Amino acid sequence: MYACAYCHLPDGTGRPENAALAGLPADYMAAQIAGFRSGARLSAWHGPYRPTDLMRSSAESATDEEVAAAADYFSKLPMRRRVEVVETTDVPQTREIGWLYVPIEGAGTEPLGQRIIEIPLDHERHELRDSASGFRAYVPEGSIARGKRIVESGGDGLTVACGSCHGTQLRGAGLIPPLAGRSPTYIVRQLLAFRTGSRAAAAGEPMRPVAERLAVEDMIAVAAYAAAQEP
Repeated sequence: MYACAYCHLPDGTGRPENAALAGLPADYMAAQIAGFRSGARLSAWHGPYRPTDLMRSSAESATDEEVAAAADYFSKLPMRRRVEVVETTDVPQTREIGWLYVPIEGAGTEPLGQRIIEIPLDHERHELRDSASGFRAYVPEGSIARGKRIVESGGDGLTVACGSCHGTQLRGAGLIPPLAGRSPTYIVRQLLAFRTGSRAAAAGEPMRPVAERLAVEDMIAVAAYAAAQEP
């Protein structure tokens, strides 16, 4: 099996294509591993997705003792925010390399539209698993304020206020994971996975009706606000 830190990094801050594990409750991480093993946790994309496929393989290969040891290790690490959230109308033209977008040198810009584009600040350092190198996430203008309204009030009846479960500062509560400072593209993928039923474990069932009420633009707004907060 792959070492956990190969993807999630030794300090547990992760990369946009996978979860940041630093500071997550150990029991929560063990439950996610069980979900990967059973098939209750799949990717939002129903086609082949290498990061999820690798995670499933690792979960199936690891012993319960190894899972417990890894979860205990990552739970004791401090979470750090590695992403800068930028509201804009235009973004660099990009191409997909290794499950994330990378700017095309000299290609100019293009309209962002209703998308979220997260790029590494230094692609070479990203590929070398350098956790001191960060990311920039481009989101539509007004996303952070819109996300704040949804997090704090549910968007005036749109859905349940995120802060009511994940904490007013989105730093988690009990076995409910923190959202503050996490990769916004990761957050959007998880919301889509809840909405489509790809994340079907019993513990995540309350998230499905929440996600079902959110348009993709709402998901981007929530993710933008959460990512901009300090863990």
